[in-house]
Amino acid sequence: MTVKVEHLTGGYGKRPVIKNINFELNQGEIVGLIGLNGAGKSTTIKHMLGLLTPMEGSLTISDININKDVETYRRKLSYIPESPVIYEELTLQEHIYMTAMAYNISREKAMERARPLLKTFRLEDELNIFPSHFSKGMKQKVMIICAFIVEPELYIIDEPFLGLDPLGIQSMLDLMVEKKNENRTVLMSTHILATAERYCDRFLIMDEGEIVAFGNLEELRKQTGLEGKTLDEIYIHVTQGGNNS
Repeated sequence: MTVKVEHLTGGYGKRPVIKNINFELNQGEIVGLIGLNGAGKSTTIKHMLGLLTPMEGSLTISDININKDVETYRRKLSYIPESPVIYEELTLQEHIYMTAMAYNISREKAMERARPLLKTFRLEDELNIFPSHFSKGMKQKVMIICAFIVEPELYIIDEPFLGLDPLGIQSMLDLMVEKKNENRTVLMSTHILATAERYCDRFLIMDEGEIVAFGNLEELRKQTGLEGKTLDEIYIHVTQGGNNS
């Protein structure tokens, strides 16, 4: 399984936010998508989800092109948004059932996959509760559970740790590593660079709508001439225009 983003240019209207983005994600890796606010991370993600139409370029997962078969393409990924999307009229269990229906998974299979996740995030007694009444952290856990019952080829995760307590953060990281070990792929947008450095196999750094560095930590050090530096130090150097000097 390979995720390919090729010559992607796009945005909101006629003015591009991202310009000629090219990268591949490989099976069984966690990739950190990092950059300043406004760098183009969310726009890239929205194009990968099919929420925005590219001005140019193509997006494929396992050779399925989003423009040729959008339904099959979308079923190959799941998404955890930065801000939880909760339906007021649905219970937690109904959120799980709705996700199952969207991905053509039986209710029985969905609940079988959900039970260990519900236990991990301490929500097993909340199935008949409306998550609209939950705290932000609990709502985020609902998003995580729904995304992980899908078991897709690609997980796209946008700032997953906002609102989570330390135990929730560690559980989320453990899940990502578990899916990586199952040969699935995780693309995680985050500002928590110390955690990204520890858990990600490669890093995709964006600035002003372009990719300015991509690779593992050693490759980033070579690309920037910053031998022995941390991801934090490389990130600050690159986003302050260090690569242009």
